[in-house]
Amino acid sequence: MIQPHGGKLVNRMITEDQLPGNVSVLTLNEREKNDLEMIGCGAMSPLEGFMTGTDYNSVVKNMRLENGIVWSLPVVFSQKKEDPQVAAGDTVALTYNNRIRGIMEIEEIFTADLMLEAIETLLTDDNAHPGVQYLKTLSGTYIGGKISAIDLRDEEPFREHRLIPEETRALFKEKGWKSIVAFQTRNPIHRAHEYLQKVSLEMVDGLLIHPLVGATKADDIPADVRMKCYETILEKYYPSDRTALSVFPAAMRYAGPREAIFHALLRKNYGCTHFIVGRDHAGVGDYYGTFDAQVIFDKFTEEEIDIIPLKFEHAFFCNKCGGMATARTCPHTGADRVFLSGKKVRAMLIDGILPPPEFTRPEIAQILMEAAAK
Repeated sequence: MIQPHGGKLVNRMITEDQLPGNVSVLTLNEREKNDLEMIGCGAMSPLEGFMTGTDYNSVVKNMRLENGIVWSLPVVFSQKKEDPQVAAGDTVALTYNNRIRGIMEIEEIFTADLMLEAIETLLTDDNAHPGVQYLKTLSGTYIGGKISAIDLRDEEPFREHRLIPEETRALFKEKGWKSIVAFQTRNPIHRAHEYLQKVSLEMVDGLLIHPLVGATKADDIPADVRMKCYETILEKYYPSDRTALSVFPAAMRYAGPREAIFHALLRKNYGCTHFIVGRDHAGVGDYYGTFDAQVIFDKFTEEEIDIIPLKFEHAFFCNKCGGMATARTCPHTGADRVFLSGKKVRAMLIDGILPPPEFTRPEIAQILMEAAAK
């Protein structure tokens, strides 16, 4: 089976009775809460905690940890003005919504240039970008150090699908899959997604549909609606012995090309050997070129990334071909190609119009209509 990123699957999980007493308490925001869970279970291997200054600066500038391992986005904890003052060497508890979720052994407290971080990692400092908006809520002071996280999956949504890397790897082994393709999504599965997944499934043993269920933009489709769509389409249109569904409890960064690398590396930790990279992966608005998220993989050697990116053109339904296609396989143009953006579909749902079968399966369209009507 494919090796985890950095060569070792990290495990920073503890039980509640291992929590230290009489320590300062620091507050996690939603993204940090998601990151704590991901670090603790090994999904962010080789990270063992929130980044210190040397790793942070190296990642921002060079897309590598200080030791040279490829890593494309910062994973950091921000000091909150309402929290108590702490210092390097302290052990602190980390809470979210007044629930202790883990601890951190503080190694360093450092100042960051947040707009430099935005320009380097998001490629913009435009206030309209959700990632820039997030950074502008932070203090500019980061606290780094190793963490230990409590396994609170029994208290989280989608518990039956909340598999950690150790469990997905065991599942793949049980199924006899040696090659596994992962599909990242923060949207309900539509016909273009289905096409990319099934083309990929022709090349590998198994498909892991791995929807992101951490923090997203307010106007993204809610995770519970998306999960219902995934469960329905898998039941009706996919071979059960060659597909698996598990959630990816990370926060969305909307960082385009850099986030494509980030998503691929983390799926390697879950045991996947291939990763689908489509049009405008992890993008938002018009900040990134259509295929920038594919081109960025060429900056690294195959050995450094290890997981194989499967790069796809924009898929669409062609009326003349009578099915799904891409520009590589379809000779037709213009009105023969049915393109529907997420924005257009949301407008249709708001107006009570059922999305057409060229966009999504009827069962999925109905779920989206019912959710929009609530």
